[in-house]
Amino acid sequence: MTSGTTEDVRRTNLASILGILYRGGPSSRTLLSRRTGRNRSTIASLVSDLVALGLVAEHEPESLGQVGRPSPVVAIRPEVTAIAVNPEIDMLAIGLVGLDGTVRRVIRHEYDRIPSAAEAVELTASILAGMQDELDGLLVAGIGVAVPGQVRTGDGLVRNAPHLDWHDAPFAEPLAAATGYPVLVANDAALGALAEHEFGAGRDHENLIYVNGGASGIGAGVITGRTLLGGASGYAGELGHVRVSGSTAVDSAGIPGTLEAEVTRSELQRVLGLPRPEPGQLEAVLLADRSPAVAEVVVRQLTHLGTALGAAINLFNPEVIALGGFLAALHSYHPQALRDSIAASTLAPSLDGVQITAAALGADLLMVGAAGLAFGPLLADPSSDASQQPTSAEPV
Repeated sequence: MTSGTTEDVRRTNLASILGILYRGGPSSRTLLSRRTGRNRSTIASLVSDLVALGLVAEHEPESLGQVGRPSPVVAIRPEVTAIAVNPEIDMLAIGLVGLDGTVRRVIRHEYDRIPSAAEAVELTASILAGMQDELDGLLVAGIGVAVPGQVRTGDGLVRNAPHLDWHDAPFAEPLAAATGYPVLVANDAALGALAEHEFGAGRDHENLIYVNGGASGIGAGVITGRTLLGGASGYAGELGHVRVSGSTAVDSAGIPGTLEAEVTRSELQRVLGLPRPEPGQLEAVLLADRSPAVAEVVVRQLTHLGTALGAAINLFNPEVIALGGFLAALHSYHPQALRDSIAASTLAPSLDGVQITAAALGADLLMVGAAGLAFGPLLADPSSDASQQPTSAEPV
């Protein structure tokens, strides 16, 4: 039972309803009453509050010949959005994502050299300024940034992103100052794990490992008991830096024989002749190329990936392992090779029932994850002043 002041109870109830709509889509008042345990009059009042806040709208359901007046359907307004940002070594991706789950638009800005954190802030602000007309009239909850590196989430300081060569680089504060929106920053794989758990392959499970493979290497996020494993400083999940071989090849941190040193997108691009693949192109070309040279690279990389995943299964006992980025392409090429490698490194009872699958959200995953970070304060307290952004893109 919820306790506290009347206002505390109201905020909790508003958050509960908005969370249900965020994770489950439109719902009737009747179903919201059942899900929350609140009576119909209370639900009607809470929904009216959310309507007044500009967060949801109601409409009459389609008539299916029911007797009596059907319960109104409540849905999140499509104007409620967040801005998602993902800096990589080859491009900066900026997305506009609705609280209703719609990825409205993604801009991918390629560059010839990796920008500094300050340059990435300036570039992001410039791109958003160019989206002024598109942002006008929206309720923007804020900006969520998915960084391929270790992030101090309390203040958005990028402690160590070796592929980007960002070290103790401020990002949240300067981007907030440049755009006027609140900014939150976190590790990309951790955000991917949260998104895949809430909306993808882990939606109906309590324990999931998401492993992302991108231009900036390999990272992972671990969901255990429906909770993201963060560790003492929020740095948990660096599976890419786990040793899988005795090779002298080093990763971005200078550690030899790691998963990130042995399994790389750049090697796949070289063997496929794709120096700068378009989104989705690498997987399509890879699956069509069964040449011995390509097969040798794929099987070797899958063997190393299986070794690391076996260790992760032994440690965390997941129900689902979701693979993103080029790792999903490797798995699609030869699923059995990966399964065999995992089995060779895993305790049999721990492997029982584990699903190995591509991330269900696909190319949109990090956009959804970063947006989810920005939506966090709004979902926690829909009535707070901090969550009510102007309906214009003008900085505040």
